[in-house]
Amino acid sequence: MTKILVTGGLGYIGSHTVVELVNAGYEPVIVDDLSNSQLQILNQLEKIIGFKPAFYQFDLCDEQKLRDFAASEPGIAGVIHFAASKAVGESVVKPLKYYRNNIYSLVNLLNVYSGKPVGIVFSSSCTVYGQPDELPVTETAPVKPAQSPYGNTKQIAEEILIDAITSGDAKKVIALRYFNPVGAHSTALIGELPIGVPQNLVPFITQTAIGKRQKITVFGDDYNTKDGSCVRDYIHVVDLAKAHVAALKLMEKPDFSGFDVFNLGTGIGNTVLEIITAFERATGVKLNYEIGPRRGGDVEQVWGDVTKSANELHWKAELDIDTMMSSAWKWEKYLSQNTL
Repeated sequence: MTKILVTGGLGYIGSHTVVELVNAGYEPVIVDDLSNSQLQILNQLEKIIGFKPAFYQFDLCDEQKLRDFAASEPGIAGVIHFAASKAVGESVVKPLKYYRNNIYSLVNLLNVYSGKPVGIVFSSSCTVYGQPDELPVTETAPVKPAQSPYGNTKQIAEEILIDAITSGDAKKVIALRYFNPVGAHSTALIGELPIGVPQNLVPFITQTAIGKRQKITVFGDDYNTKDGSCVRDYIHVVDLAKAHVAALKLMEKPDFSGFDVFNLGTGIGNTVLEIITAFERATGVKLNYEIGPRRGGDVEQVWGDVTKSANELHWKAELDIDTMMSSAWKWEKYLSQNTL
């Protein structure tokens, strides 16, 4: 089987991608520093895929440890790079943490695999578009000044990858610009597992519904949207995971080289208040929420044009918003009854 390094592979998107890699016949090798994940996810993965994948615990910002890893795992054919700090709000408060974690780790990866025929799938973000001039936003839309340090790290990372392709330090790179991943695996054995107070909407919703949180704060109701709350393109994490497999398969084609970028979303925008309503509809659970002030770094509205992903990656999102909400709730209930 083809070995694929999955950095941040015990995290939310990473763990789901490990499952889809195995389903597609690849052999995942996980590196994670457990700064925003839990070791017990390895056991959860074993329950789903039938074996415990190879796992190494270290910080990718430590280049020597990364070189030691590469020497011990010489057969790596591709890298899916998830490892990064990822909360927009936190990045405004702790920008240096984000520049360190998100930039150093990528540069170290490129140095270690420089010149080798290792394809790289990079976990990028729709935040690179800022507030787009036109919606839905396409991959050819101009990259605007980032509205958060997190978004800026993704812009810088894409620039670094393009330069690495130009210089020959990298041969094949695909950047996947995610919209908003939500939901959990159908087994309810893995899902979004925030450490501390959730930075993302849906785990805050589910934790409020289960009683861990008192109420949800909707950050702003005075935006120029249908109900005044921010609009995002929410995508089921399993659909997102499958897109990474599609990206690997595209890079395996002999005529693929260089750098390419794809939007990963549903192509549909939903407001925060619509997501709250969707959760209530899908689960039958009423939510306690309040309207609060706007949050620094938030874009008013963004959703993606996913035509290119359909045509060239041969991928499209299949799971709807109700499935996203019901699976997230099933995962939250699992967590309330089980200790990972």
